[in-house]
Amino acid sequence: MSMNTQGRPSAPASAPGAAAPTITGNPALMLEEPLIFEVGSPDVTGVDLEAPPAHVSRLGGLSRDAAIGLPGLAEGEAVRHYTRLSRQNYGIDLGFFPLGSCTMKHNPRLNEKLARLPGFADVHPLQPQDTVQGALELIHSLAEWLKALTNMPAVAMSPKAGAHGELCGMLAIRAAHDAKGDARSVVLVPESAHGTNPATAAFCGYAVESIPADSRGRVDTAALLARLGPDVAAVMITNPNTCGLFEPDLKRIADAVHAAGAFVYCDGANFNAIVGRVRPGDLGVDAMHINLHKTFSTPHGGGGPGSGPVVFSEALAPFAPLPFVVEANGRYHLVEEESASAEDHGSSFGRLSAFHGQMGMFVRALAYIQSHGADGLRQVAEDAVLNANYILRSLDDLLSAPFGETGPCMHEALFDDSFLKDTGVTTLDVAKALIDEGFHPMTMYFPLVVHGAMLIEPTETESKARLDQFIAALRGIAAAAKAGDGARFASAPHFAPRSRLDETRAARQPVLSWQG
Repeated sequence: MSMNTQGRPSAPASAPGAAAPTITGNPALMLEEPLIFEVGSPDVTGVDLEAPPAHVSRLGGLSRDAAIGLPGLAEGEAVRHYTRLSRQNYGIDLGFFPLGSCTMKHNPRLNEKLARLPGFADVHPLQPQDTVQGALELIHSLAEWLKALTNMPAVAMSPKAGAHGELCGMLAIRAAHDAKGDARSVVLVPESAHGTNPATAAFCGYAVESIPADSRGRVDTAALLARLGPDVAAVMITNPNTCGLFEPDLKRIADAVHAAGAFVYCDGANFNAIVGRVRPGDLGVDAMHINLHKTFSTPHGGGGPGSGPVVFSEALAPFAPLPFVVEANGRYHLVEEESASAEDHGSSFGRLSAFHGQMGMFVRALAYIQSHGADGLRQVAEDAVLNANYILRSLDDLLSAPFGETGPCMHEALFDDSFLKDTGVTTLDVAKALIDEGFHPMTMYFPLVVHGAMLIEPTETESKARLDQFIAALRGIAAAAKAGDGARFASAPHFAPRSRLDETRAARQPVLSWQG
């Protein structure tokens, strides 16, 4: 049985704006959605409420002296407004999200079902500990998995995101130096590290010095070792690095850093490439955050919730933050006060956040880990690396891969813009053209060590058929650029709810409020 293709073109015949105008201004189902203040108005209410009885206000001088100014909408109007807006978004449930270093993998629905169980979804951080033994056991179980996967003896579960985890690790490093009366002032950060690393070090009061990359896209080991000295507190390194490459000298670097009295902080955002295959503790890492929303499939982006547990070496374990869960005789106890800390946490730098972490993220991550098992997690890494190398080798004859000759990549494939030379087409143009093909663009202009970078991470959850479709689209875009089809790129995207935006102006002159 075949599909009736009559009247069903495979692609839009023309851009929405080029179609004949409609009475409503909406081109068919691509609705032109106004602001919510334009849907409703402050002088209209969506419900009928009786006037409140006379009463004496208890707010004193804090009472509002003017209307709040929110538009009044009926429930149906509000639901339709936000549903129409959601249809203009692109998310992982709609298609391939090739953002490099972001690990935008599918979030299994089993995880979501378990996170919504009443005993987890309704738990409150101030409940008596004897009423939340199951939640504490889950936190403890997840912590044990993270320690086993990294071969690190301690873990802090409370950091709320990757950058928060970086802060946690660097505060522990500062506390360790302070405990010895060793006032060190410099943190070394390779050019191939994540961009949040130098920001975190600076936030902790350290001077940041950059270490260059070598011609193979790895850290210049000789330059790093030459810079070590009594003023260096730590090295912050990303492995696999932001070029999508494994740092083979990390153990050698860690040994030299330790000999110099400093610590090794590893950015674990790319852990998905090595989970189940390489244990960072074996490489000499002292602290590493783990993004649960990357490696272990908890929801990603949208401002939260996030979760970035930090694993610690034996040297840093005493300085890990509170709280932490301990188990004794089948009961679980949350240690929240420094006075109650065991010897291995006796020098804790204190609390990093008000409560204990993101419970929903913990449930999702543990569900993902246990459904895969140790062998399944190893396959996650293997499939993610296989997919990235498939993209690299399927495109490197037409696109330019700056480190394509230095060996296989890890979880992501990196291209630069040299293949666009003399075409008049830029990396941004390629990204906009991808939107017309139905794909979210890849990460652009990052890492900074590569000019006009295009960083693509397919993860392990994309099928070969989907990757082939993406590869075909990118090959077609590259061929069009080299053929001089500049008009195609200048105004792309053509088939999106909005055409080309002035992104520079939007960043420098943002309009963040509505004026009626």
